[in-house]
Amino acid sequence: MSDSAAREGIVRIACSMFERGLTHGSTGNISLRVDDGWLMTPTGSSFGDLDPARLSRLDANGRHIGGDAPTKEAFLHRAMYGEQPRFSAVVHLHSLHSVAVSVLADVNSGDVLPPLTAYYVMRVGRLPLVPYFAPGDAKLAEAVRGYAGRHHALLLANHGPVVAGTSLTAAADAIEELEATARLYLLLRGAPCRELTEAQVAELRQRYPA
Repeated sequence: MSDSAAREGIVRIACSMFERGLTHGSTGNISLRVDDGWLMTPTGSSFGDLDPARLSRLDANGRHIGGDAPTKEAFLHRAMYGEQPRFSAVVHLHSLHSVAVSVLADVNSGDVLPPLTAYYVMRVGRLPLVPYFAPGDAKLAEAVRGYAGRHHALLLANHGPVVAGTSLTAAADAIEELEATARLYLLLRGAPCRELTEAQVAELRQRYPA
């Protein structure tokens, strides 16, 4: 993928997310692995008003070498990449329903959302809850490393989801599936539910490893 195509891809997906209410203000960040480093959305930027030419460029050592200053959560992205070389993109959102679930006191911290749909199991898999750290706290990176080797989707407590994928499209699709499932989970709380069985989940995970 050319540099210009990579930049346009980030801007296109970010703008789509903004227009559909998956981000607000200057929340959220996206990164994409490129030759010898990464492209990232800049700090304080809005997904609805990104300039491809001003995206942050980091080298393979994480040094800022071009564009505007990177998101202050660049270390979070690098922690995800560092645990699994197959990851090519990372998307982090403060999407409403996922954040709402992240502040609930009675969720299973080992796997926050139940298997309500096949596509959630296929695209997200298991979703652990990472303990709370303030935004920008480098300790969050250490916490994320403890999970990222086994999971490509994480929910940061009182913060929001972060999802890695083998492509930018895969990461975006997965985080949107997570947000849709979080909304469904909140809508159904208190109602009798028919979740997928353990056997159904196992078959999906075998056929479609997340």
